Amino acid sequence: MSFLPLADSGMNLKKYFIRALHRLQKGPGYTYKELLVWYCDNTNTHGPKRIIKEGPKKKLIWFFLTLLFASLVFWQWGILINTYLSYNVTSSLSIGFKTMKFPAVTVCNANPFKYSEVKHLLKELDRLIEAALERILQPAPGNSSENASPPLDLRLWHQIPLVLIDEHDKDNPVILDIFESNQTAGGNQTAVGNQTAAGDQTAAGDQTAAGDQTAVGNQTSAGDQTAAGDQTAAGDQTAAGNQTAAGNQTTVGNQTAAPPAPANTTSEEKKYKLAVKLCSHQGSDNCTYRNFTSAAQAVTEWYILQSTSILSKVPLQERIRMGYQAEDMILACLYGAEPCNYKNFTQIYHPDHGNCYIFNWGMDEEALNSSNPGAEFGLKLILDISQQDYIPYLSSAAGARLMLHQQKSFPFLKDQGIYAMAGTETSIGVLVDELERMGYPYSDCTNNGSDVPVKNLYSQYNTSYSIQACLRSCFQNHMTEICGCGHYMFPLPEGVNYCNNEDNPGWAYCYSSLRSSITHRQICIDSCKETCNDTQYKMTISMADWPSEASEDWIFHILSYERDMSTNVTLDRNGIIKLNIYFQEYNYRTISESAATTIVWLLSSLGGQFGFWMGGSVLCLIEFGEIIIDSLWITVINVISWCKGLKQKRAQARYPDAPPTVSELVEAHTNLGFQHEDAGALPRDEALPPEPGTPPPNYDSLRVQPLDVLGPDSDAETE
Repeated sequence: MSFLPLADSGMNLKKYFIRALHRLQKGPGYTYKELLVWYCDNTNTHGPKRIIKEGPKKKLIWFFLTLLFASLVFWQWGILINTYLSYNVTSSLSIGFKTMKFPAVTVCNANPFKYSEVKHLLKELDRLIEAALERILQPAPGNSSENASPPLDLRLWHQIPLVLIDEHDKDNPVILDIFESNQTAGGNQTAVGNQTAAGDQTAAGDQTAAGDQTAVGNQTSAGDQTAAGDQTAAGDQTAAGNQTAAGNQTTVGNQTAAPPAPANTTSEEKKYKLAVKLCSHQGSDNCTYRNFTSAAQAVTEWYILQSTSILSKVPLQERIRMGYQAEDMILACLYGAEPCNYKNFTQIYHPDHGNCYIFNWGMDEEALNSSNPGAEFGLKLILDISQQDYIPYLSSAAGARLMLHQQKSFPFLKDQGIYAMAGTETSIGVLVDELERMGYPYSDCTNNGSDVPVKNLYSQYNTSYSIQACLRSCFQNHMTEICGCGHYMFPLPEGVNYCNNEDNPGWAYCYSSLRSSITHRQICIDSCKETCNDTQYKMTISMADWPSEASEDWIFHILSYERDMSTNVTLDRNGIIKLNIYFQEYNYRTISESAATTIVWLLSSLGGQFGFWMGGSVLCLIEFGEIIIDSLWITVINVISWCKGLKQKRAQARYPDAPPTVSELVEAHTNLGFQHEDAGALPRDEALPPEPGTPPPNYDSLRVQPLDVLGPDSDAETE
């Protein structure tokens, strides 16, 4: 009984819903055809009215034209919406005039450390490279100092060796280790480009080289032997020849193992390259060869790798001490009309250039403004780079490295810095460009790097985000994950050490593979974002000799006395640099982005296309929306009717016979023995016998009879 109110409420809700559907349906009928005819007759859009009011031929023509122009409208709408969703931007250039902040100026020495301070750390490395150069250049006998010097410690060499690749036979080049005695290159081993060489080289003491052996460039190829002409000798044989080979080298097969001598050979015969051999671990066959067109490039690259391994184990404070100090490097400073000194500079340690000093960085004090444009109102510096104390094999360029950048940004001098040459006065006129990019969805830029998935390792300097910092942080993170250590040139994540040859023998191979990997490079490029707002400094550079020959004597005397309190001249033209940095003008350019398409442009374009092709407006679109809603209601009503009819069919399937009459229902109620005849329920021969009992009375009171059957008694009774 408790479920009856719920059932009644459900029926009432259903009836209310159906009545609401009928009220919302505003069309003339409940069929799609009636609704379509009603829409064509009442819409304000041109075309549909002519379809229902014209004759058969014109009706067909107008139907085709309406369909064609409607298709054109939807096609144009698709193009316009796609153009809007592409979020294109337009760049505009505006020029302004205002007092501007003077840029931060970072100055460094091209040489990171004083050679006198790091010589004890690089002593063995320098002896190795000097001996290697002697063997590469192959001096005449008696000119080499290798025999007079103490024996070389080849442990550093074997970790990252330099090799010669002899390409006289292009199909079968020979790989020669410069310090490898009895080195043999046999078989068909090749080493071209950076491909991996995994050969089976064998060293054969005094083994005789038989067969068709030849000597490259008329050189000696075994033991202390000398070759005459193009003949080779085996064992301890000697012959008169043109040259003598250094080392006790032996050949096996059809190869020679002596580096070619450039002294008596033509340019066509100098078919050899100097390469750096990088292996995954010492003694491994999994190696690559970094080839160079010049031996100078190879020596510099090899020395940087080796010195990086050595210096990575030196504590930071010790590296700072071994670098150039501010009081020794910055001899004079003047900003506008105000004097300044090295105390106005902030010191940071840069792995490429050692100690660097930043003027007007804005970390501890407010950034300085420039009072006026022009050379008289800028920054003037005199620097001493002490070129005589340069590391000979590490820094091949001499000068000062400087960069102009925004306040609180880290200076990446290797990418964005410029050199100032010693013995010159360099004037740098500055123009300012301000870039304003639009953010998402117009461009993938960031305001502060908080939405960049790469951890910024340069945040330890409290500097602002830059894409250079992001790219280097991404590379260092990949290197720590893949190589198990970090590169010396980038900041370290927590819990990671710098790579070195002792703890990480294959770090150079891993670093070289990672640096040349396009896949990892693309991952970092996709992960990092440009900054939305940036300031760029455009420089106009001019130089002149400084000091002049007429004035150099008194200038060097004064500067030497001010720095060293000495009456002797301790400075010279090779170490002095003068810098003038100033704003050329106060005009600045702002390059800003704006949206090429806006929502206003989209709506006006959509309406223009609709009005041009169909003569419609927004109200016509509302009418079209109305017919769509009416179609939906008709669909819902039809579905409800179909469900209702399906339910009735299921109910009829349960009672296939006609419903009983009233008399049959009365008899079934008063006589319990009455059974309604169910034709076909049982066969005749299996019919049940009649049940015993008093037969039911014959009720005729509910049957309609003719009037003549009723007698007067009936009328009397009725009255």
